[in-house]
Amino acid sequence: MSTFAELLLNGLSMGSVYALIALGFVVIFRATEVVNFAHASLLLAGGYITAVLHDDIGFWPALLVGIAGAALVGAAVEFLVMRRYRGSDHSVLAIVTIGVDILLTTELTRRIGTDVLPLGDPWGDDVLTIGSISLAHTRIAAFVTAGLLITAFLLTFRYTSWGVAMRAAAESTETAALMGVRLGRVSLGAWAVAGGLAAVAALFLTVFPTPGLERATSLAALKAFPAAILGGLDSTTGALVGGLIVGVTESLATGYQSELSFLGRGLGDVAPYLVMTVILLIRPSGLFGTKELARV
Repeated sequence: MSTFAELLLNGLSMGSVYALIALGFVVIFRATEVVNFAHASLLLAGGYITAVLHDDIGFWPALLVGIAGAALVGAAVEFLVMRRYRGSDHSVLAIVTIGVDILLTTELTRRIGTDVLPLGDPWGDDVLTIGSISLAHTRIAAFVTAGLLITAFLLTFRYTSWGVAMRAAAESTETAALMGVRLGRVSLGAWAVAGGLAAVAALFLTVFPTPGLERATSLAALKAFPAAILGGLDSTTGALVGGLIVGVTESLATGYQSELSFLGRGLGDVAPYLVMTVILLIRPSGLFGTKELARV
């Protein structure tokens, strides 16, 4: 029972980090109706900036610069690239984000090389032990931080003019534009917010028990993608629930791998995609996604 509880807590912690990444997918989709495949490179950019600066200016200032840097990279991608394709088909825009991701990831992985870059976090390898359950301090910090950020975002989304503008754009871009909503600013803000959230997620993906930032860190964004899909790509609540489902599923499948060896190795990496497939077979729009209605 203690093993299950430990795996569940670790899964919820990682799930909250996946929820941050999934929220980035959702924010951009709601603002622009584009699936952003460049999210992995934003995550890698935020982690890289924090890793190279923490020795010189300290961890917390480096983290703030990393978040701001990833937000600026996201805003720059929107302003310099995506805005040029405004009005194009959404599938074309999604392909453009794949190209942007390849360019950014190639440059960042070239800079990282074969090194593993520590981010200099203050939690180290400290572990909290309660009875027979052990939980790393980094996992607790990840859960608390993700909870605060997601709550702050939901309040902003609900009560600020930017949130109202984004909700209007998500309902109908043409109507929102006619009502005076400046879609360019909404889109720019969405990309910046997604970049900042990705930078925070990069921190908790690269601290203990992970050795640090490396070239493969950006692949973590792919684990969060099923979270956004199964929750509903246009639902902020769905991003949170989807992230937690993916995190818990991955943790339990990895923890009980030996008992499930008849299903093959690497079950923890595959299980979230299996869950996503099953949910999409039942609800094609995701758990909280908007159903498309067709008049016949």
